[in-house]
Order: sequence, then structure tokens, then C-alpha cells
Amino acid sequence: MDTLIWIISALALSGYMAYSRASLSTYTALFAVLMLIGSFYNVVSIFGWLVFAALAVPLNMTSFRQQYISKPLLDLFRGIMPQMSRTEQEALDAGTTWFESDLFRGNPDWKKLHNFPQPRLSAEEQAFLDGPVEEVCRMVDDWHTTHDRADMSPEVWQYLKDNKFFAMIIKKQYGGLEFCAYAQSRVLQKLTGASSVLASTVGVPNSLGPGELLQHYGTKEQQDHYLPRLARGEEIPCFALTSPEAGSDAGAIPDFGVVCRGEFNGEEVLGMRLTWDKRYITLAPVATVLGLAFKLQDPDGLLGDTVDLGITCALIPTDLDGVITGRRHFPLNVPFQNGPTQGKDVFVPLDFIIGGPKMAGQGWRMLVECLSVGRAITLPSNSAGGIKSVALATGAYSRIRRQFKLPIGKMEGVEEALARLGGNAYLMDAVTTMSTGAIDLGEKPSVVSAIAKYHLTEKMRSSIIDAMDVHGGKGICMGPNNYLARGYQGAPVAITVEGANILTRNMIIYGQGAIRCHPYVLAELQAAGNEDRRQGLKDFDHALFGHIGFSISNICRSLWFSLTGARFLAAPYKDQSRRYYQLMTRFSSNLAMLSDIAMLTLGGDLKRRERISARLGDVLSYLYLASATLKRFDDEGRQRDDVALMQWAVEDSLYKAQQAIDELISNFPNKAVAVALRLVIFPFGTWLTKPSDRTEHKVARILQTPSESRNRIGQGQYLTRESGNILGQLEQTLDDILACEPIFDKVCQATGEKLPFFRLDLVAEKGLAANAITAQEAELLSKTEVARKAVIDVDDFDPIELAADKSLLMTETKKNAA
Repeated sequence: MDTLIWIISALALSGYMAYSRASLSTYTALFAVLMLIGSFYNVVSIFGWLVFAALAVPLNMTSFRQQYISKPLLDLFRGIMPQMSRTEQEALDAGTTWFESDLFRGNPDWKKLHNFPQPRLSAEEQAFLDGPVEEVCRMVDDWHTTHDRADMSPEVWQYLKDNKFFAMIIKKQYGGLEFCAYAQSRVLQKLTGASSVLASTVGVPNSLGPGELLQHYGTKEQQDHYLPRLARGEEIPCFALTSPEAGSDAGAIPDFGVVCRGEFNGEEVLGMRLTWDKRYITLAPVATVLGLAFKLQDPDGLLGDTVDLGITCALIPTDLDGVITGRRHFPLNVPFQNGPTQGKDVFVPLDFIIGGPKMAGQGWRMLVECLSVGRAITLPSNSAGGIKSVALATGAYSRIRRQFKLPIGKMEGVEEALARLGGNAYLMDAVTTMSTGAIDLGEKPSVVSAIAKYHLTEKMRSSIIDAMDVHGGKGICMGPNNYLARGYQGAPVAITVEGANILTRNMIIYGQGAIRCHPYVLAELQAAGNEDRRQGLKDFDHALFGHIGFSISNICRSLWFSLTGARFLAAPYKDQSRRYYQLMTRFSSNLAMLSDIAMLTLGGDLKRRERISARLGDVLSYLYLASATLKRFDDEGRQRDDVALMQWAVEDSLYKAQQAIDELISNFPNKAVAVALRLVIFPFGTWLTKPSDRTEHKVARILQTPSESRNRIGQGQYLTRESGNILGQLEQTLDDILACEPIFDKVCQATGEKLPFFRLDLVAEKGLAANAITAQEAELLSKTEVARKAVIDVDDFDPIELAADKSLLMTETKKNAA
């Protein structure tokens, strides 16, 4: 019995030490105490002490451990470590890690999450949203922009320039607005609700482009010349990176420059002769200054001994001889200014390099550092803003539109789509708020930006499809009154740009996350690459044994959480969210364990096992999305009316995280390891389900019923109830329909008829005739009928209006008539 008790105690001690991530020395000391107790009760023999000493002494003797354990492993590690290109290394080094690293490490600090300050707008930023942003939304006619002009009107362009919409990121000292990242996000969200062309046009100059690059890397002369002109709208910038031969693999751009001497403005100067062929460049057709990425070569050694200097960024005025711009692409009927640019043997001084000649070859580092910020703002914000507006519009339409004598929003199939719209709108706004808040805290969250870009653009695409399904024919008939079609058509644009989503999911999220967020992997890589072999061994030893302890800890934690359901974990709140924190901690430990097992068993091959890394990235992503949702719920005062929205968003994320783990284990290359992983993580099988029908019913009701909860979903969007704003008029019609329903019931009761809920003007006449309603109530019924018809009606056209070549159609019509 004593022996059994001691064995159980030894296992319990080992498990607890691993769970709590105790140091090797602490574990050794405590286990030695347990050995002494075992000796006292004659459980531990001399042989047991010899085994203990044979293990404990070498592991705790640093010099012995480094020489005979760590050094051979370091040599092996250096031999199997995959080769990393310069661009990969620079991408890896770019940016910072933030709360996602907590999620990756198996033990998130939820108090830390909730202690991050809630982002807020300054008085100046709020005034900009209420003034110029509101006004430009009012000015834009999206159908006129996308169908008639294939561009915004000259008045809108000038308004954007005059009111510094292109200068939100430029500092005040140069005449810019210098808005925080959160404010930029709110501006873009509101603009997207009015026009995606408008939002794209404003978003790009405030993201990765000359303005951002100049502020971080430009010389004082470049900053003083360009930034005030950009702020005043005298210069329109674009940035040219993508080439026909280099899309997602942007580091492989074939565009080049050769350092040489040449004549510029009548003087002989040291410069570059540039040749490029770029495409998909937003604002290129109208740009006055072209940010250009190319590979710089110095074959004559004019700058030093290095021939291939690497990717370089320069600013090229588009009015120089040889610079070709002006032609346009036509991206899926969402005609923001986007097109190709070319140049052949264009000579410019070396001073045109952003940052001057000393920054030659530093372009890729500049780009990825700025992209880690911009990618978290523009596309996620445009996606979130669009779906916030669409969610409210679809909810209102579902309550107004009737079939089978009831609002379609009461049908369970429609409720399912509405729930996805409402839940995703709530989550997407939470993610943009938390991510831009991180930027405003000084972070450059490269992993977070990839998560936000991928998942919010994907959710935008699936949500717009849900909205189209609910609207049916109303959604597919294009015209001035269709508020969905352009968003539906343009969804793949957001999926494609700033890193195609397939690339982002399969390579970037986990590829960067595994190294940047892991507490030891980056240190191991750096130690292996350290030219100081002695220091490298010391650093590797420290990282290696920390890594081993970390891995053992996560295995023990994962097994314990699986057996207990993680129900004994503490959580920051004891309400309905408590269980979510526990499950997220469990999945966090699972992610940490799976990452180490994958790296151990697959080694360098993990880089090529994209579907494995994609699923690991999915787990990290869904934990981040759920974390942002819980933070929003807390920041907004844990509103009781928002519980269903929070539940849907978190439960959907956790279900998908579980699904990603399950698929990863099912497809793990080593089947023996896969069996062991399933026993540790899912010993009783998978158990989480999608959000319940009851939760989805509540979310669908929120979208269809005016309330503070519904207002929070659409907060900040262009919903002003005025002529010309379709979404604002839709909101008014929803209110009027709800106000008419009790009046309608009174008329039916007074006349003894079961009237259909349409032709409300005739219902008003019957009500007046029966003395059942007042004149004001009759007037409301008649007014609402006009608005109701406008909501459900679709546009139609004279055939000539739809022809691109109207003259050809008119000629053929006359010929046929004759």
C-alpha cells in the first residue's frame, strides 16, 4: 500500500509540476524530497536513488548538459533547419507580437486581455466622422459611381482632397490629420456602408503607400517636400509592388534598377535606370507620384562591393518621360481606380530612393513592417463596415417583406442566415476594434493583421451571400435601389489583395505565428544561427530545455483539461461567459501541444505541409476572434441584451477551432502520433456544437427589432434617415411597419376581415370607414405603403440604358424596325 501511495504521489507531483511549468531545479528539489519520504517508508531503494541521480545530476549540471546533450542536438538542429531566404527572414522579423502570443502559449492571461484600454475617438476624430464623412457619404451615388461613370464624380474627388481624407495617417506637422488607427477604421467602416469604391479610394493612401513609407523611412527633404503636398491633396499616391510574374510571391519581382550615371534636369548625377511592369495598382491611373518596388543592382560597384542590393523602394513622379500610367483594370464591376503601370529605362537620381541611397536594398523590410499595420486596418475595416450595414438592412428587409402571410424573418431558414449575419457583424466589429487598439498601443501586430485580413474578408464574403439568399430576387436585380449587388460582386477583390487568402491562411498566419509567438522556437533559431558558437550553445541550451519543459507542460495540461472538461479553471467572470474562458484555455494548451508535436515529428517538412499549418493557424485565429468578442462584450458593459450576439460569435469560433483540431489529427501524417493526440485531446470524442437554434432565434430577432442592441451592431454607420440614403430610409420603413401592425390589427378586428398586409392605403380607407382608426393612423398606413413598396420593388430599365454600346443597339433597333 505504501508503494502504491508513493507512486501516486510521484505521478501527482510530476503532473502538478508540469502543469504549473515549474523549473527543472524546482522539480528536481521537490522530487528529491519525495524520494527521502519514500526512503523513510522503505519504498525507495538504493537502486532508485541511483536512477534518480543518473538522471537529475547531468540534467542540472549546466556545463555537462550543454556539452553532452545540447551540443549534439544543436549540431543536428543546424543540419535539418530549413533554409530561410532573406525576404522570409525580413518578413519574420517585421512587426511585433501581442495577445496572440498568449493564446499560442497555452495559458492566456484573461485579466491582461481585459486590461487593455478600450479604443476611443478624440473630439476631433468624432467631429470628422459626423461632418466630412457624413457629408461625403451623402454626396456619393453608388449606382452613378459604379454604372454610369465607372468612377467617383469630380466633386467627390475634390471634396476628399479638400478635407484631407487621403491624409489620415500623415502627421499634423505636415498638415495631415494624424488620426489613430481606431479612428481610421471607423472612417472606413462608415464609408463602406455608402460605397465600396469610396472606401477603397480612401483606404489605400492611408495604408501601405508613399505616405506611410515616407513618415517612417523618408529623408527630411523627402518628407518636407511630399508629405505637405499629399496632405493637401496636391499629390495622389499609389504604390506599385505586384508584377505579372510576382503576385503572392512578391519577393520574386522581376522589375529592376541598375545603378549608373546619367543626366537628370540637365545635370549628370549618380542614379538608377529603372524598368518595370506592374499591375493591380490601386490609384495608378490617376496617381501623380508612384511608389515603386524593384530589385536594385550595382554591377559597376558605384555604391560598394555588393552587386545585388535587393528590393528597393523609390518615389517616381508619374510625369517623367517613360513612365506609363492611365490605363485601368475593371475589378468585378467595382470600378475603383486600379490599373497597370510600366516603365523602361527610366533614369532617376539615387535620391529618389525612399530614405536616400543608404536605404538601397531595404525595401522589403520597409514593406513588411508597414504591411503589418496597414493590413490590420483597411480590408478588415471595409469588411466589417460593409457587413454591419448589410446585417441591419437584411434584418429590416426580413421584417418588412412578407410571404405566406408572415414576415420572412420569422421563417426558421431565414433566421439561420440572419443569425450568421448578426453574429458575424458583432464579431467583426470586435476584431477591428481590438486589433486597431493594439496598433494605437504601439504594436505592429503582423500575426494579428494576417488573422484579421483573412478571417474578416472571408466572413464578409459568406455574409454577403447570406444576405443575397434572404433578399432573393431583390438582391440579384441591379439598379439604384440595390444595396447588395456591388458588395456581392466585389467580395473576391478583398479576398485577393494584400496577400491572397489562400496564401495568408496556409503560410502566413501560422508560419509567422509559430516562430514569433512561440516562447522558445525563435530563440532556438537565433542560437543556431549565432556565429559565436559558445554563446550560441549557451542560448540554445537554455531555449531547448525551456522548450522541453514547455512541451511536457502542455501535454499534461491538455490531458488534464480533457479529463476534467477544464471545468476547474478560474475565469475572470462567473456569468454565462465563464465556460468560454475555460474552453479557450483548453484549446490554447491543445494548440501549444500540437505545434510542438508537429514541429518535432515533421521538422522542416512542416513548412511544406501547408494544410497542417493552415489548421494550426485556424485554431490560433478562432481563439483570437473569440477573445476579441469577449473583450467587446466586457468593454461595452456586459450588456444583457447582447448576450445572444456574444454567445453566437464565441460558440461559432470555438466550434470551428474544435473542427480544425479534429481535422488536423485525422490528417496527421504519422498515424501512431495521431492516435496518441486524439487520446490526449479528445478522449471522449468531440462535443462542441454550432450555436443552438434558440441562440440563433434570439440573434435573428435582434436584427429585426429596433433596440439598443441592434443599434450597437450598426454603430457608426451611415444610417441617416434622409432622401438618397437607401439604408436610412429602410430603417425608417422598419419603424413605420412596426408602428402600423397594431393599427392594421384594429382594422381587421373592426371589419371582421383577415386582410393581407399589403395595399395599406386601402386598409386605411376601410379603417376610416369603420371608425376604427384616426386620420393620423390612416395617414401613417398610406405613407408606409409607399415606403413598403419601395423596399420590395426592384429596378427595371429601358433596354437602351443597359447597353454598353448604345449607338450600336440604336442602329440595330432602327434596322429591325425598318
